Amino acid sequence: MNRFDRTRRLILQAAGAQALLGVSGLSSPAFARDGALRPAHGQTVMPIKAGWTFRKVGDAAWMPATVPGTVHTDLLAAGVIEDPFFRTNERNQQWIDKVDWEYRTTFHVDVGLAAKDRIELAFAGIDTYADVYLNEAHILSADNMFRTWDVDIKHHVRVGENVLRVLFRSPIREGQRLLAAKGYNPPSPNDQSEVGGLGEARVGLFTRKAGYHYGWDWGPRFVTSGLWRRVELRAWDMVRIRDVQILQSAVWQDRAQLDVIVSLDSEDARTVELTIASPTDATLTARRAVKLHPGGNRLEARLTIDKPRLWWSNGLGEAHLYTIRTTILSEGVETASHEVRIGLRSLRVVRKPDAQGAGFHIELNGVPVFMKGANYIPNDSFLPRVTPDAYAAVVRSAADSHMNMLRVWGGGVYEDDHFYDLCDENGILVWQDFMFACAMYPGDAGFLESVRQEAVDNVRRLRNHACIAVWCGNNEIDSAWQNDVPTGGWGWKQRYNDAQKAELWRAYEAIFHEILPAVIAEQDKGRFYWPSSPQADWKVHADVTRPAQAGDIHYWDVWWGQKPFSEYRANIGRFMSEYGFQSFPAFETVATYTIKEDRDIFSEVMQAHQRSSIGNATIKTYMERDYTVPADFKSFLYVGQVLQAEGIKIAMEAHRIRMPFCMGSLFWQINDCWPVASWSSIDYYGRWKAQQYFARKAFAPVLVSPQIVDGVLNVHAVNDRLSAQHLSLDLRVATFEGDVLWKHAAPVTLAANSSQILFSRSIDALAAGVDTRRALLLARLSDGAKAISENLLYFHPVKELHLPSGAPLVSTRKTDDGIRLRLHADRLIKNLYLQAEGVPGAFSDNFFDLLPGETVQVDFRGHGITEAAFAAAFAMSSLGKLQ
Repeated sequence: MNRFDRTRRLILQAAGAQALLGVSGLSSPAFARDGALRPAHGQTVMPIKAGWTFRKVGDAAWMPATVPGTVHTDLLAAGVIEDPFFRTNERNQQWIDKVDWEYRTTFHVDVGLAAKDRIELAFAGIDTYADVYLNEAHILSADNMFRTWDVDIKHHVRVGENVLRVLFRSPIREGQRLLAAKGYNPPSPNDQSEVGGLGEARVGLFTRKAGYHYGWDWGPRFVTSGLWRRVELRAWDMVRIRDVQILQSAVWQDRAQLDVIVSLDSEDARTVELTIASPTDATLTARRAVKLHPGGNRLEARLTIDKPRLWWSNGLGEAHLYTIRTTILSEGVETASHEVRIGLRSLRVVRKPDAQGAGFHIELNGVPVFMKGANYIPNDSFLPRVTPDAYAAVVRSAADSHMNMLRVWGGGVYEDDHFYDLCDENGILVWQDFMFACAMYPGDAGFLESVRQEAVDNVRRLRNHACIAVWCGNNEIDSAWQNDVPTGGWGWKQRYNDAQKAELWRAYEAIFHEILPAVIAEQDKGRFYWPSSPQADWKVHADVTRPAQAGDIHYWDVWWGQKPFSEYRANIGRFMSEYGFQSFPAFETVATYTIKEDRDIFSEVMQAHQRSSIGNATIKTYMERDYTVPADFKSFLYVGQVLQAEGIKIAMEAHRIRMPFCMGSLFWQINDCWPVASWSSIDYYGRWKAQQYFARKAFAPVLVSPQIVDGVLNVHAVNDRLSAQHLSLDLRVATFEGDVLWKHAAPVTLAANSSQILFSRSIDALAAGVDTRRALLLARLSDGAKAISENLLYFHPVKELHLPSGAPLVSTRKTDDGIRLRLHADRLIKNLYLQAEGVPGAFSDNFFDLLPGETVQVDFRGHGITEAAFAAAFAMSSLGKLQ
């Protein structure tokens, strides 16, 4: 583990509220953590992870390698290359993807293992073009990063030492060959071919490989190769269970009916006993004798559960999971078994026509649920580096921020099982894209069959997860092409002749209107499939300007269109599946990839860590509109995060108060794959930006949201809970020094699962005679003395406010898991930013407004911290100090 990896791991482990502490490393259930061979589920499974070496093809010297891993990370560990993320190192490492690489290892097979009826090598992920040799016999050619590859090696393996060798062909050279055969380059604007030294030759779309590896507008270009997921030798006798599918045929409050479909292989004809039971529920059981024939077998059984414990999304109830164990006994001896966890729930996507178009919402257990969350990208440019801690940090952060959905975006990967397990456990629904984004793809028979096999592999792997809510064909391709509007789209069609356009659209229809929905119908019957995001309907592109809205919307006129944040209130669709604004990460993160001379937002290095074409200048432009732009670099980073958070807060609240017209708000994006200026709310190291703290408040189950529209103050309240809430509403206009100039109080009842207006009045009636540059409006919903939701409204942009410049009084004390701070202010402190640079840990709240006369408690969570070390590192900033 190099310095870079150690730093990230320490930060993730110490992230307190922003990471799940104490999570152990992820190991495959098929083998022990020490890599020892052992029987599992009726098979003998041996990981092939030790003793790997690698070299550039043609070189004499072999270097140590890690599997799972990548060429880039192995070169880094060997000292051949420097940290790829530091400064502009990315540029001088583009040679790596243009040469071939070779990996090899040996493994031992004893007599007992060699005598098994069946022996196979199982590759969970090969990236991407590879030829595999066992004892110099060619056993596999792979060409799809997203597929699994199981190879029968019974007749190739030998007792004693066996040599396994994998030859990786350059994905760039393979892409160039396919481009030349195509004769023209289909659109793929996010492929940063210029960075890769290819000019305008965009070759990534020809290869079934993570699109973001070729670069994106938030990510670098590192086109990896390697065995990126585990390699195992599996051996068994008689019977092997290949797969168990749990179909939830009917789920009601009082009863659930499950159909269990078991796929297994048998070496001969035999009668066995099939047993299905649950270690978590003794009443769930089924047993019967079945006759097997040689080869593949499909067995079915039905289970009924009385008074089931339902699975609920985060915030609505327990995300209860049942374990289902399937066992095969032959002559009374267990020969194979399989376990799966499921959550019992009914889930459907409802698209009901209404007077405003057609709705688009998730109905869970009969309840329409507003989706609150974010888009999710891969956690690293080098996927094998993503640890269980990293997965836990992002999923736990989503849950802690009251999110109930993450969208796994189509330019990344179908994520590791551990990610979906965490989503199951935390009640986070997943909008799952297939891995296609912002490009037109080939339509030849070989490519289409590879896509079909990829879809089958991943749908089978993920279909039992309670979290899977939506299968979506692709990201933004329908919007970019707009086949329903001859002159529409992003200008792609205009670059091609009629024959090329017809060919590209035939390929699109084959993949997204034929192959993928057919795989869903066959492998995951009943699950909702949506061809593209955004889309109004099948073959009808999304358009937020239409008076009648349907489907989902990606709204980017804020940022790309340079429109003000207020436009978020005017442009709302039925389900907002993308929108966002950029910020820089914290200074501590910037310091990991810069040196002192780089620390200007327009320096070469800072621009290299900004992939949006309008990037850093756009952040500054928006900042100039509403804030005093700091000259100091660290202060600029801080104000940039406040700018992002306040802007996206407008969107999150605007979407929620429009329910049930709008029933989803997923901002772009929750995480990063490297340290960078981006749309993320959590940076690469797991540090929460201001936006993530704001999201936790904007997505709370009960929200009060004051809005001024056309001179009228409307105070909205949203209640996501499934019961009415009887609360007190408190409104007041007060000066920054705490003098109350106007107030209103009243009991209110918030209907279950609703949005409503609690108060409406002309702003002139509230602010008459008030210097609104020195005043704010406070809206608070309370249950007795307990504040349930609180929100502030300012009457002018921040740069026009006369903000106090003082600092709060601070006292601290040591706690079991860190430091507890008590903060008190005599005057308003706007967007108080708490820092403890160099001390591992995280604040439970940050970037908040501290009101005059208010005392708040904030925890800094991190084990092993002394008060002295914390005090030495502790610092505070606020907007008032910068004016």
